[in-house]
Amino acid sequence: MKVDYHVHLEEGPYSFKWLERTSQTIHTFSYPAESRHTIKWMKDTLSKLNDRVHKGAYDSSWLDLYLESAKRKGIREVGIVDHLYRFTDSRKYFETYMVLDESPIGQLQNQWLGQVMTERMDHFFEAVSAAKEKWEKQGILLRVGIEADYFENSENELKELLSCHDWDYINGSVHFLHGWGFDNPQMKDRFEKYDLNELYQHFFRIVEKGIRSGLFDFMSHLDNLKVFGYRPHEESLIPSYKRIVKALKEMDVATEVNAGLYYRFPVKEMCPSKTFLNLLLEENVPVTLSSDAHFPDDLGAYASENAAMLVEKGIREIATFKKRERIMKPLRLLSEISTS
Repeated sequence: MKVDYHVHLEEGPYSFKWLERTSQTIHTFSYPAESRHTIKWMKDTLSKLNDRVHKGAYDSSWLDLYLESAKRKGIREVGIVDHLYRFTDSRKYFETYMVLDESPIGQLQNQWLGQVMTERMDHFFEAVSAAKEKWEKQGILLRVGIEADYFENSENELKELLSCHDWDYINGSVHFLHGWGFDNPQMKDRFEKYDLNELYQHFFRIVEKGIRSGLFDFMSHLDNLKVFGYRPHEESLIPSYKRIVKALKEMDVATEVNAGLYYRFPVKEMCPSKTFLNLLLEENVPVTLSSDAHFPDDLGAYASENAAMLVEKGIREIATFKKRERIMKPLRLLSEISTS
């Protein structure tokens, strides 16, 4: 069975690039190629884009495109999440742990936070939960989760933030080190300021603390610090990999094979790396599959390829989630995947 447990509805910054990408999605689901580039097509596109901007990402018409994408790609379970930093409810949390001062990085991050923190958590939870019945009638299980940014020593505040809703799962992630959002393209030059061995050791220490916090059902993209290709020789990272594997085993926390860095970022590599994944699988750490999609047409990206890869490595079950309970379900056989 193919699943995708890490799917986002959208996020800013709301640039013309974002508008173009949204238009591309609308074309994917609404217009055959031969009907495009007419005046009628342009008027229809502008009308749909206007609706999309005014109704927002939680409108049922936008969610319907995710459902259609899942049906087209044979995905049987989908988990939709949003980043915690999307929600105005979490402003105090991020103001506490991010660099948002008058320094150049602080000013950039303050601007970015204002561009992406536009929604309310209850609106997101209610919109996805309301769609579950419709999806199930069309043969697809829909789950609602939240991707929660973990900062060192943030456990008490984070637990309180996450306790307000009956999530199907919570996936933890690390996107910030020393208050710096390391996957922001505007700030990638900051990597040049660090000793990469020390930076990676610090990163994995934070990831391990997140795992051991007991807050998360699975830990996302375990080595996403490599996002822009800055990393030491991988051999030096193996002791850190092994500590993460041990923490996941001891805390009974799952992880994912995440395709997002492969098709959206310069490093063009899955998370975790092949070496890291082999160590995880050797110790039978449960894994799920994720596209890390931010638009409907990316849902299920590389799900077939990654499912086939896991089957080739002898994995026969995939992690799914409901009401904070992990449910292991059978992976489809390689022959079934290749003919779907």
